[in-house]
Amino acid sequence: QVQLEESGGDSVQPGGSLKLSCAVSGYTDTDYCLAWFRQAPGKEREGVAALHAGAGSAYYADSVKERFTLSRDNVKNTMFLQMNSLVPEDTATYYCATKLALACWGDDWFQRPRYDHWGRGTQVTVSS
Repeated sequence: QVQLEESGGDSVQPGGSLKLSCAVSGYTDTDYCLAWFRQAPGKEREGVAALHAGAGSAYYADSVKERFTLSRDNVKNTMFLQMNSLVPEDTATYYCATKLALACWGDDWFQRPRYDHWGRGTQVTVSS
């Protein structure tokens, strides 16, 4: 059974940084794409970034490029989302999600329905 658990959410001031973690269990190999989504109050859940567990480049939403960075630790089966230069618009609940795939693709990594497994989310609040 695949399980995802996010951690690392917190309240920070604008310009601050946070590092989110997504611990993954239940996969027998690394053939899955992991994405981070976020949902602010009253808004739809949107894709933030994605990275394949095995290999390949990361994808980022335009709103977070140059500020957020994905990385993975396959020994610990964990993916990380380093978030720098945070702004109030980054305030949201952040979710990680996975889908079986040989790669994350640039034209569909952000499509929510394609993901099979979701974590419960971690709250990020950016406020002065």
